[in-house]
Order: sequence, then C-alpha cells, then structure tokens
Amino acid sequence: MFVDEIVLHCRGGDGGRGCMSFRREAHIPRGGPDGGDGGDGGSVVVVTSNDINSLGHLAGHKHWNAERGGHGEGALCRGRNGEDVIIYVPPGTIVRDAEKGHVLRDLKEVDESLVVAAGGHGGRGNKRFATSTNRAPRHFEEGEPGVVRTIKLELKLIADVGLVGKPNAGKSTLLSRLSKATPEIADYPFTTKHPNLGVVEIGWDRDFVLADIPGLIEGAHQGIGLGHEFLKHVERTRILVHLVEPMPMDQTDPIENYLQIREEMRLYEMSLDSRPEIIAVTKCELPDAKPVAELLEETTGKPVLLISAVTGKGLEELTAKILARLDGLDEDE
Repeated sequence: MFVDEIVLHCRGGDGGRGCMSFRREAHIPRGGPDGGDGGDGGSVVVVTSNDINSLGHLAGHKHWNAERGGHGEGALCRGRNGEDVIIYVPPGTIVRDAEKGHVLRDLKEVDESLVVAAGGHGGRGNKRFATSTNRAPRHFEEGEPGVVRTIKLELKLIADVGLVGKPNAGKSTLLSRLSKATPEIADYPFTTKHPNLGVVEIGWDRDFVLADIPGLIEGAHQGIGLGHEFLKHVERTRILVHLVEPMPMDQTDPIENYLQIREEMRLYEMSLDSRPEIIAVTKCELPDAKPVAELLEETTGKPVLLISAVTGKGLEELTAKILARLDGLDEDE
C-alpha cells in the first residue's frame, strides 16, 4: 500500500525516579545516603532508510511510545535508560509538528535522523543532595516526563527523472521497459494511482532513478483529480520527461494537452516552469505520431523525440539524452 502522508502520535519515555536510600552495614555505622539516580527515558526517533519507498508500513501503527527509564536503587545503583523507538521512513520525508504546522526537518539523505519526542531525564537520588551540613538528606527527585508530540509525515519522492503527461500517455509502460519496476498497466486512463519508482541501469557503472508520476489533468494545481498528491512528487526531480500521446483516447489535441500540463505545473510551483525538460511523443508506431512531433517542435522550439515503449524504438536515444542532461552536457538545455 502506497501512503505519502500520515499523522503519528509520539511520546518519549518518562525519566526514572531517584532513590532515597541509606547505607546499612554493621561494620560501617552512619553509612550515609546511597540512593542512585533514575535512568533517562527513551526517545522517539525518525530515521531514513533506502529499504522503504512509502509510508504504508506505518498505516496501522499510529501511536509510538518509547520506554520509560528505570528507577534508581540503593548502593548508588542508577536506573536503566529506556530504549529508543525508531520510526523508519524513506528519504524525502518532511517531518512537521502536526499541531503548530511548522517543519521540524526535511529528511533528504539516507540514515538522517531526528528526535521527535525526547525522553525525560532521570531524577536524582538522595546521594546527590548530601552536603557538609546535610549529611542525611531525605530528598530525591521524580523523573522528568517525556515529550509528547503529534507529527505529520509527508513524503515527496526523490528521483533523478520524473515522467509526466496526461493519463494514458504511456508513462508506466515506459518505466517498466527501462527499469525492473512492475507498475500496473492497462489500456484505460488513471491506471496509476500512486507514483512508482524504478532504477534504470546503463552498463555496470551508471544508473538513475526514474519516477512515474500519475497522470495530471486540468485543475491539478487546485487539487482536482488528486493533483496536489501527484504534483508534490514532481518537485524533487532533477529533470522532467514529458510524454505526449499522439492520438488521445478522449480525442483531445496533443499540443493543447502538452501546454495544459506545463501550465498546471507552473501554477503549482513556479520553479517547475524552468526545470530541464525532455519532450517525447509516445506510441510512435501510430500514423499521427510524426506530424504531432513536428508540430510540438515548432510550438515549443525544443527538439522532440519519437519513442515507443512497445517496440523499443527511440528508447536508447531517450536514455542517452537523459544521461547527458543529468551530466549537464546537453547543449540545448
């Protein structure tokens, strides 16, 4: 199950209570105080991991409580510290304070960590309060309570390349052809309900991460058709591959479709308008593909590729162009 937003309730462990104790041994009269400190409570920590690509594993676990610290004991024995609780998330996860709304951390790298609910410090035992004038203190401290915080996790996938376009433009098919990803593919629109990631390997020493962004429609920047949920995953991509279907099933104009998607991205986030882009007309085996590609070149002033994920035509050229863009070597960027 793909989940890209979730709210979690976190509680750090309470600190252990300090001990009030006096040394009692027959051969040592007036042994004095020997109460140990309480242990610190465990914390709730968010950690990024490359082994996870969604927040779906957290859907059935909304409450995260760290272990409390152990109480202090006599003979200056300190209480045991509570165990931390680790919440694993994918890189690209934004952690927010759910009540106040501000961002606590944007976790972009692997193995980054953030303490979202710190454990309380353990209380001091009566030994800590012994002085030259108070040699038998009966005072000790309760442990501090752990921090309680509700957090909101929001995932924005990090990929080198994002596939965008209208529904049924062939994004999932292209992803499955270039990588080992297995997205759902069918001959009707909106087959893809959530973003899919795949790693495209070139030779033995080159690869890049490719993201299939579900089809966008008019009004996506306003949230229509789950637009916000889809568009936020485009933000973290380095370049865009815009796929244009030459003969849409809904009889719409391919050029208008291209311009509409560009406008939706611009309205959602202005920086997307200047994001490096590769344009490709898919299903190039269809008779209208070449005229559409020529018209797109004339309209945009950019080179347009002709590709087919079914026959494999143009895929090597597309891959080479993507690598060139990622390396910053493409002249028309």
